[in-house]
Amino acid sequence: MDTNLPVSAQPRVVIVGCGFGGLRLAQSLANAPVQVVMVDRNNYHNFQPLLYQVATGALEADSIAYPVRKIFAGQKNFFYRMADVKSVDPASKTVQTSVGDITYDYLVLATGSLTNFFGIESIEKNAMQIKSIPNALNLRSFIFQNFEQALLTTDPEEKQALMNIVVVGGGPTGVEISGSLAEMRKHVLPKDYPELDLQKMQIFLVEAGPALLGPMSKASQEDAKRYLDELGVLVRLNTSMKRFENKRAYYSDAEFIPTENLVWAAGVNGAALPGLPEPAVTRNKRINVNQWSQVQGQANIFAIGDVANMVTDEMPKGLPMLAPVALQQADLLAANLQRIIKGETPKDFKYFNKGVMAIVSRNKAVVDLPKNIHFKGFLGWLSWLFIHLILLVGFRNKVVALVDWAFSYASSDQALRLIIRPCNRRDMKDDKGKRAAEQAVATTQYNPTPPAIQEPTPQAAPAS
Repeated sequence: MDTNLPVSAQPRVVIVGCGFGGLRLAQSLANAPVQVVMVDRNNYHNFQPLLYQVATGALEADSIAYPVRKIFAGQKNFFYRMADVKSVDPASKTVQTSVGDITYDYLVLATGSLTNFFGIESIEKNAMQIKSIPNALNLRSFIFQNFEQALLTTDPEEKQALMNIVVVGGGPTGVEISGSLAEMRKHVLPKDYPELDLQKMQIFLVEAGPALLGPMSKASQEDAKRYLDELGVLVRLNTSMKRFENKRAYYSDAEFIPTENLVWAAGVNGAALPGLPEPAVTRNKRINVNQWSQVQGQANIFAIGDVANMVTDEMPKGLPMLAPVALQQADLLAANLQRIIKGETPKDFKYFNKGVMAIVSRNKAVVDLPKNIHFKGFLGWLSWLFIHLILLVGFRNKVVALVDWAFSYASSDQALRLIIRPCNRRDMKDDKGKRAAEQAVATTQYNPTPPAIQEPTPQAAPAS
């Protein structure tokens, strides 16, 4: 199949992925003497930090996505092809895609990350994840479907399993979705399901490590834990999930949490592509790059963002998988590509840490800034809203998100409790074949042996 890309005398820069890094790079090359070709399986840019709000009905799906072609309307050196990238052939400078082969002079991999299930087959098969808009919509439908089913069942054990929700992974995603679910239990679900005894509904946040929000300061970790405790979320630290089957999430050989709803947010792998030299790809599928974002052993292949493993003296395990890293790498790479074309020496990347933040619920967030500056609560919550609002792509999306947030804040309600498409967890896997091929084997070790703890007993949600 011919991709029908125009022949150009200018060097062709092929960008795989329209996440934060790929989007910024293509925009930064708008006036460069190159032909920019972007390849992505979706025709939109997805604002991943707000996926959990789509999953819990706080935002519309289309308010966190924006069409690629609309973003780049008027950029004359930009071309987009909607396709799955199958592999890379460095020898022929070719990218193999589902719509045909694309040759390149320079290739930039901005493919992001994939969910890492650590080889636990029952969890990969049965758990819900939250890495894409289809994932978020499936999760929202699945949760509300289970509440509808809870109204119909007369079996108390089955009813409890349908109402309980277990979130695995105490990073920002796990903390944020747990807090959002707790808010929904307090303000939203009682209005929709007055026939259910929602004080029996339990929300668990399970983390294998000793603290939540591992990369953040101790103050943020403690504040986040306290906020979740106040919301009635049952936090289980130093606890690992072994398997998930038959409405039971096992944290030991015999002990389990009864649930039909397990949300997996416990880890990610880089989304490296087949065809790269084996030494260039790490065990967790990230790609080793130098300080120019150049892939190990490759002069004209680069990687940025989550998929890039850039090691520095300050971060010997590699830079974190954060949007600011991807944006800063994209900015420098755009300038460096033009330097390379001119025969000049590229500049080394220096990461400027602007801080990290996580929201727990209304008026509750934690923020860490450089020089050990930490703040929380309402100010942290406002800061989180402001930063995420300005980072959203498209004026309409900013307005819609602001209006939805204002409505939710004023009414303590969420209007988007819609089962748009019924979801069967065991059949849904949007891209089951793709994911199996992309993830291959997750080789990162995961410790499934938890400390001995008592089986949880039902606890009442906090009173309104």
